[in-house]
Amino acid sequence: MTSDAHREKILRARWQNATTAAGAAAGRDPAPYADRLLAAWAEPQRKYHTTAHLADVLARIDVLAPHTAQGADTADGADAPDAPDAAAVELAAWFHDAVYRPDRSENEERSAALAERALPELGIGAATTAEVARLVRLTVTHDPAPGDTNGEVLCDADLAVLAGTPAEYAAYAAAVRAEYGFVPDEAFREGRAAVLRQLLGLPRLFRTPYGTAHWEAPARANLAEELERLISYT
Repeated sequence: MTSDAHREKILRARWQNATTAAGAAAGRDPAPYADRLLAAWAEPQRKYHTTAHLADVLARIDVLAPHTAQGADTADGADAPDAPDAAAVELAAWFHDAVYRPDRSENEERSAALAERALPELGIGAATTAEVARLVRLTVTHDPAPGDTNGEVLCDADLAVLAGTPAEYAAYAAAVRAEYGFVPDEAFREGRAAVLRQLLGLPRLFRTPYGTAHWEAPARANLAEELERLISYT
């Protein structure tokens, strides 16, 4: 198991590399921004949306890197990027849950706004900043437009937790419940069941070829099993 200190060291190195690849100005030190982001990801109200989740999403982005590297002609959505941008995807992972309060509904918007403030301070250009913010906002729906390779990679990496082993999925579900510990059991079961039904009703959970091949089936099995357990309590 990765220790917190080792994970943080790896994350700091990745942040340095991602900001450099995104065009951060040579005279701007990205380390204080890493300090603030890592502190946010370690806030006490987080049980699932932690630095471990951040590290997992970044690791899955690595797995999906070949999809990110596809040709520039694939993006055809009106708001999609002109070409795949691995640095923007990685920075979006850092910011996608940077603001997280389980009792609030505007977490993604506030996280995107944080990126829009922080990245220009580092000298990162307007186009990359806008793309990072767009990707963060996309995690509200996890519904990228066809050909939006950046969005497909980020959303698949974020949802891949659904495809864990039964033990991994159980740990994920327990952590989500812990984050909503202030919600009474019956209300939580009703809300969680609605989320699971919405996910199971989607024609596809994953959009990348790898996600479709490796994560779709186990994710649906896990979601269906959790839904069945929730229904059995009613």
